[in-house]
Amino acid sequence: MLVALLPPWLWAVFTVIAAGAQTARNAMQRDLTASVGTQGATYVRFLFGLPFAILFVCVQLVLIDAPLPAPGLREIGWAAVGALMQTLATGLMLLAMRDRSFVVTIAFTKTEPIIIALLSIAILGEIPSLMTTLAIIVATAGVLLMSLPPRRQGAQRPGVKAALIGLASGACFGFSATGYRVSMVGLESTSFILTASVTMLMGLTIQCVAILGWLGLRDRKLLGAIFRNWRPSLLAGFMGALATQFWFLAFAITNPTRVRTLALVEVPFAQIVSGKILKQNMSRAEIAGMALIVAGVVLLLNG
Repeated sequence: MLVALLPPWLWAVFTVIAAGAQTARNAMQRDLTASVGTQGATYVRFLFGLPFAILFVCVQLVLIDAPLPAPGLREIGWAAVGALMQTLATGLMLLAMRDRSFVVTIAFTKTEPIIIALLSIAILGEIPSLMTTLAIIVATAGVLLMSLPPRRQGAQRPGVKAALIGLASGACFGFSATGYRVSMVGLESTSFILTASVTMLMGLTIQCVAILGWLGLRDRKLLGAIFRNWRPSLLAGFMGALATQFWFLAFAITNPTRVRTLALVEVPFAQIVSGKILKQNMSRAEIAGMALIVAGVVLLLNG
C-alpha cells in the first residue's frame, strides 16, 4: 500500500465522516429496540450492512486498477476477532442505552482509545507519540467528566450497572479495532481502499454467518421480526456499512489509536442528536467534558 504518498490529513477526514455516519446509525438502532429488542437492533447493522459491503467492493473492483487481496488464515482469524468483539460491543452499547441517556452512553464507550493504545503497543509494536498520549489522556478525562452524575433537580442519575456495561462496550470496541488493524496489516495490496473494504467484507460475513446460524437454531421468531422491519433496518444497515467503510479506510493508513481518539468527536455529534432529536438536556459537567474532548482532538491533530 502506497500510504506514504497519501495526504497526511486524509485519515482525519475519513474518521470524521465515519463518526457522523456511526452517530446516525446508533440513533437508528436505538429506535429499532422498541420493535425488535436490544438483540434484534444489534443484529440489524450487520445483516443489512453486508449487501452494501458487497456492493462497495464490487464498485471498487471496477474503478480501481488493482487485484483483490487474498487473505490468509492469520488475516481471517484476526478479522474474526474484530468481528465478534464488535458484535458484542454493539450489543453492550445498546443495552447501556436502555438505562442512560444516548450521549452519556456514547461517552462511556469512548474510553476505548486507552485500550487500543495498550493493545497496539503489545500486538503491533506501534508506540503512540507524546502528543498522541497527551491527547488520549485529555480526551478520556473529558469522557469521564461527561459520565459524572448531574446535580440539577430531576436530572437522570447514572446507574453503576449501565456505567460498567458502557465501559465494557468500549473495551470490546478497542479489541475489535485492534483485531481489524492486524488483519489489514497482513493483507498484501497496492490499494489501501481495497484492503479496507476486503477486511470489512470479511468481518461482516463472519458476523452474519454467526448471527443467522444462532437465530436459525435458537430464535427464529426474532429473525422474522428483524426482516419484517426491513425498511428502517435497511437504512441502519447502510449507515453502518458506510461508517465501517470509512473507519477501515482510516485504519488502513494510520494506527487505530489515533483514529479512535479523533473518533471522540462522535460524543459532540451524539449530543446534537440527543439534544435536538431525542430532547435530552445536557449538564454542566457534560459540557465541560465535551470541551476537554475537543481539546484532546486539537492536540491529536497538531501532534
